[in-house]
Amino acid sequence: MPRAIISPSVLASDFGQLTAECKRMIRGGAEWLHMDVMDGHFVPNITMGAPILSCVKKDVPDIFMDCHMMVAQPEKWVNDIADAGGALYCFHIEATSDPTSLINAIHERKMKAGVAVSPDTPSTAITDEVGAAADMLLVMTVYPGRGGQKFLERCVPKVAELRARFPDKDIEVDGGVGPKTIGVCADAGANVIVAGTAIFNASNPEEVISLLRRIVETAQAKAAAK
Repeated sequence: MPRAIISPSVLASDFGQLTAECKRMIRGGAEWLHMDVMDGHFVPNITMGAPILSCVKKDVPDIFMDCHMMVAQPEKWVNDIADAGGALYCFHIEATSDPTSLINAIHERKMKAGVAVSPDTPSTAITDEVGAAADMLLVMTVYPGRGGQKFLERCVPKVAELRARFPDKDIEVDGGVGPKTIGVCADAGANVIVAGTAIFNASNPEEVISLLRRIVETAQAKAAAK
């Protein structure tokens, strides 16, 4: 089972203090920072793009930017995100007709490749071939496009289905995840946890990050003991 990783979503941060917020999360124990890139086409919202990521990377050089590309034509942005310092490029399976070629292009730019499924997309849309080629698989537990939505527990079985097929892959959950909802995700096999408001709005983010990691590790230990 891959190790537990907590990836705070900067969508919940104070964008006016973005690099300071990223540093605050890293000091609190976050290994990855989840960067939501929205283009106003694939989702009805616009957030940040490569120029902002480049500024963050320049000011926080050791950051691992987990770039969630909620964009139409994700093929177009691989080079820009790589040049900006992205470490992982996660695209939506719904946004491309040739995911295997896109994964290859991402790998050519020395980034990890992730494949995401939205709430109404079955996990089986990620074929065995695509899942094997990817480094990470993302199950959305809210509809992509904005933060602060309610956790959709009906999406959790997709995590279990993907974990059964890909026991050694990083499997990420994103959307409405926090101390009250992480348990079912961890029990289903998620090891990469994206949390936004639950971490950024906490009085002690370090405690929340530690708690989330501990819940995942406990679930992993139970699964290993079976």
